[in-house]
Amino acid sequence: MTVESVIDIMREAIWLIIKLGAPLLLVSLCVGLLISIFQTVTSIQEQTMTFVPKILSVFFTLIICGNWIMTEISDFTVRLYSMFGNFVNG
Repeated sequence: MTVESVIDIMREAIWLIIKLGAPLLLVSLCVGLLISIFQTVTSIQEQTMTFVPKILSVFFTLIICGNWIMTEISDFTVRLYSMFGNFVNG
């Protein structure tokens, strides 16, 4: 196994993490932005007001995207296991 192949695997793993985390982070960002705009307009300065809507929105996004996320992780794992012979042999 060469240094280049390790770097390729790590690059693919990092890209997969970014790709799978992006929907959850974007939903959380948008909900936080909407709540902060609402707090500014209504002059409500409650620090804990953002937590429950963000948690619920991330939870529902995870329910919606969970099948896709699990499929991507499973495909990546199967690809790694299928290349295992190449890692051991050299």
